[in-house]
Amino acid sequence: MSEKETELEKATESGRISEADAADLSGQDKARKHRKTAKAAISFIVMIVLLVALFFAAVNIGSLKVSFPELLKGLFVKYNEDVATIYDLRFPRIVISMLAGAAIAVSGVLFQAVLKNPLADPGIIGISSGASFAAVLITAFAPTLFFFTPLFAFLGGVVAFVLVYSLSWKGGLSPLRIILVGVAVDAMFTGLSSGLNSMNGGDMSGVAAIVNGNITMKTWDDVRTLVPYVIVGLVLALIFTGMCNLLSLEDKTARSLGVNVNLMRIIISMIAVLLASISTAVAGVISFLGLIVPHIGRLLVGSDHRALVPFSALFGAFLFLLADTIGRTIAAPYEVSASIIMSVVGGPFFIILLRRSKKYAK
Repeated sequence: MSEKETELEKATESGRISEADAADLSGQDKARKHRKTAKAAISFIVMIVLLVALFFAAVNIGSLKVSFPELLKGLFVKYNEDVATIYDLRFPRIVISMLAGAAIAVSGVLFQAVLKNPLADPGIIGISSGASFAAVLITAFAPTLFFFTPLFAFLGGVVAFVLVYSLSWKGGLSPLRIILVGVAVDAMFTGLSSGLNSMNGGDMSGVAAIVNGNITMKTWDDVRTLVPYVIVGLVLALIFTGMCNLLSLEDKTARSLGVNVNLMRIIISMIAVLLASISTAVAGVISFLGLIVPHIGRLLVGSDHRALVPFSALFGAFLFLLADTIGRTIAAPYEVSASIIMSVVGGPFFIILLRRSKKYAK
C-alpha cells in the first residue's frame, strides 16, 4: 500500500472525508500513476527508435554512402571496400560517441543525487578537467603507459572531486558553494592542460584531442579501451539506483531506514567519477551533457532513478552522437568538435536552470 493510500484510509476512518470521496481520490491517484508509467514507456521506446535511426544515419553521412542492405551484406556476408572503409573510420567514433555520451549522462545523474544539487555536472564541477589533466600527463610524458590512461584519468577525477567536496564543505554542503568551487577547480585543471599542450607547440595530437574533446581520429583500439570501463560503470550505476532514491531523502530519514549515508555517498560518487573520467580520457572534456540529459529525463520518465538512469544512458548516447554528427556536417568538409556543439547548447540551458532554481534565487 502506498503512502497516499494509507493517508486516505486514515482520513476515511476518522470521518474527515467520505468513503466515496476517498475512492474517487484513490482512483485519480491510480490513473495518474498509469499515465506516468505510459509516458515513461513511450519515452523509452521513442528514444531507442531515435538512437537506432541516428546510428544508421551517422554511418551514412559523409563522402562514402551505402544503402542499408549493402551495409549489412558488407559487414556480415561479403567483403565490400566502401563498407570496410566506413567500418574502420566511422564506426569507432560513432561507438565512442554513444558510450561516452551514456557514461557522462549517467555520471551527471549520480552527481546530482549525491550532492543534492540540480546543477551538478562532471564538466561544471571540475571532475572532467581533473581527469583530462591526468590523461594529458600520461599522453605527454609516459606514452608507454597509454593502455593505463583510463586508470590515471580516474585518479585525476578522484583528486578533483576530493578538492571540490572538501573546499565546499563548511558545516554542510551549499549548492552554490559547490558550483563556485567546481568552476574554480575546472579552470585550474583546464589551464594546466592547455598550458602543457601549448608548451609542446600544440602539435601533440593525443594531448590536443583530449584538451579539445576531438574524437575525429579515434580507432577500434580506443573503443576497446573504453568499453569494459563503461560497461562496469553503467552496471554499478544500475545496481545502486535504489540507493540514489534513498539519498534524495533527508539524511536523518535515510539513516532511520538503515542506510549508511556517508558510505553510499562515497561509493556512488566513485562510480560517477569513474564514468566521467574514463569518457574524458578517450573523448575529451564534454561540458553540460551531464546537466542537460538528467533534467529532460526527469520530465519524461520521472525522478525514480530506476528509470532515470537507464533512460539517461540512452538519451546521453543519442545527444552526444547527434552533436558529433552535426559537427561533421555543419561546416563540411571541415569539422566542429562535438564538445563545442554541446557548449553552445549547454551554456544557455545552464543559465535557464540557474535562474529557475529556487536554491539560487537569492
